[in-house]
Amino acid sequence: MESVLAIVTTTVVGLMVGVEFAVALIMNPIILAMPGEAALSEPRAKGSRTMGRVMPFWYLGSLILTVALAVTTWGTPASSAALAAAVLLVVSVILSVTLLVPINNRSTMWTPDDHPADWREQLRRWDRLHYARVALIVAAFILVATAVALL
Repeated sequence: MESVLAIVTTTVVGLMVGVEFAVALIMNPIILAMPGEAALSEPRAKGSRTMGRVMPFWYLGSLILTVALAVTTWGTPASSAALAAAVLLVVSVILSVTLLVPINNRSTMWTPDDHPADWREQLRRWDRLHYARVALIVAAFILVATAVALL
């Protein structure tokens, strides 16, 4: 059972990291580089709405699986790495809820005809915060992988 949990946890956290990495380094920079107000395009708003519905469950699932990995390996070197990964995932959730989600919620409503004057700066701020979140979850993934390697 421990092996199955290790594989599922690594897969779920790893896929989440991959999606968030792609958003940070591929999708959002492409969209933000569009001229004028084209960066307020439907792709970013639609992507924000879709990810806003999916990612809370993915983050929570990743956290639960990582905590379960820490608990099932308690007393072994793997548990320390899994517990540290869980802490980083908690920090990423707090960062998301307190700083990223409010910007995201506002931006999903913006259109080329109706948006604040500082919309581009708000999107850049979201992107900078998202880079920090990606760094946290990449570190968490490395710790999950380390925990699995120590089994």
